[in-house]
Amino acid sequence: MVKRAGGALLPSIAIDPAAPRPIATQLYVGLRDAILSGAIAAGTRLPASRALARDVGVSRTTVIDAFERLIADDILMARVGAGTYVSPALTAERPDAPAAGAGTASPRCAPRLSSAMHWTVEHLAERSRLPHSPRAFVTGLPALDEFPMALWGRLAARHWRAGRADVMGYGDAAGDPALRQAIVAHLGANRGIACDVEQVFITGGAQEAFLRIGALLLNPGDKVWFENPGAIGARNSLLAAGGELVPVPVDSDGLKVGEALRRSGRFRLAFVTPSHQQPLGHIMSLERRLALVRAAEQAGAWIIEDDYDGEFCFGRRPISTLQSVDRSGTVIYVGTFSKSLFPALRLGFMLVPPSLVGPLRTISAAFSPGVPSSVQAIVAEFIAEGHFAAHLRRMRRIYQERHDALCAAAAARLAGLLAVTRTDSGLHTIGILPRWLPEKAVAQALAARHISASAIARFSIERAAVNGLVLGFGGVRPAEIERGVAVLGDVLEELARASRGDRLPARYDPAASPRSPEAESSEGVNRGLKQCPRPLSGGPVRPTRV
Repeated sequence: MVKRAGGALLPSIAIDPAAPRPIATQLYVGLRDAILSGAIAAGTRLPASRALARDVGVSRTTVIDAFERLIADDILMARVGAGTYVSPALTAERPDAPAAGAGTASPRCAPRLSSAMHWTVEHLAERSRLPHSPRAFVTGLPALDEFPMALWGRLAARHWRAGRADVMGYGDAAGDPALRQAIVAHLGANRGIACDVEQVFITGGAQEAFLRIGALLLNPGDKVWFENPGAIGARNSLLAAGGELVPVPVDSDGLKVGEALRRSGRFRLAFVTPSHQQPLGHIMSLERRLALVRAAEQAGAWIIEDDYDGEFCFGRRPISTLQSVDRSGTVIYVGTFSKSLFPALRLGFMLVPPSLVGPLRTISAAFSPGVPSSVQAIVAEFIAEGHFAAHLRRMRRIYQERHDALCAAAAARLAGLLAVTRTDSGLHTIGILPRWLPEKAVAQALAARHISASAIARFSIERAAVNGLVLGFGGVRPAEIERGVAVLGDVLEELARASRGDRLPARYDPAASPRSPEAESSEGVNRGLKQCPRPLSGGPVRPTRV
């Protein structure tokens, strides 16, 4: 009988000694799946451990280990002197077997999601991707190849030699006090912000900060002024919090406050990137900053200032923050170490007005366990010992070198096809395309050549008055930038020939082209666009009801 049961069972178990999964685990999973699928009936007696080990080709210890795990799962039961049997409890309805080749069973029907998440799955899945490896012209990645890993390793080793309570216990939900103090000192010296430690809250990156702010301040349907085009992560977070986004166009002075008031005079939040508009690179003028603060104060609203790469200025002095001119306590300042250090830290912070300190501390303690204390302690030491300031100074030089390499290569290879805009800060810039080269088609053709250049439409809620590409230069060496520009030139010429026949169109001169109404009013990067499509009618964006 044992031999018969073993003969029925053994063919269904495959052991691969070369697989990364331990052999004992392979045997356990094979037996479990065979039983749960119904291939081995409830009450069936299994082979003796010695016989099963011989037939499968593993040690008896391995078989005993798999049996013990299945007994602990109540899938098998051992009867003293009688053997090991499949649990009689499995006479009840078993879980459906997974489809061939699938790791898990498929649901019988599509799950019912919340309205906000249904909209996200339908519309934002592809547009929300994050870069994982540097290549021309990926955005969002700093120069990972230039990070001081040896120094970081020494600081990490020193931290892990500290007392166990310090490195293994629960930390402050608001953040490590040493890191918060280091951030206060850094903001005062480099960004002109005077604040108290109690106003700083550590978060798992900037996007978590936006989620927390949305959860704290937004009710479903509350209006949120949002730059168009604008930052993707913030857009998704505020949508998830139930905000109703009001897309507001930007020009060379930043967010158009007058247009925002016309579209929605009553609003709860405004989101801006004033020091380096994402993605167009504009700097918000002082007049617009004061107008925005005044509008928020009159509406009883709040402003989120995302200073995502404010440390990286070259060719001029750093731009002052919006928070530094706020005297009414309406600006919530958000920063991140994803660009200044590296993204895998998942470390950001927010500086909130004094009126929000108490509520946010209570909510953080109740709902947020905080960022791993080890990460915070290492970053605090990195800042306090002066390594952060030295790293920023070095990276500014590197980013200027890479920016200049992009502009020089573009001038030599892309004249008439792509007008690359020079910038004074950040890790990316934009290139404006002539109207007969659609940005999405260009981006798709480049992706097929393993070049990452995002269409500006990817950042837009409604159609923006710019036809162009976002070009990252921070994460790639100059030689790779030059190779990327060569491929970009080939792609643009191929698409241009396809759109105009075999003859390459006459060279495109942005300065000489007639202006669209949008370009006429926006100046800056919008200057010189040929018959750009008009923006869609303004209005709030909301998740579609399911």
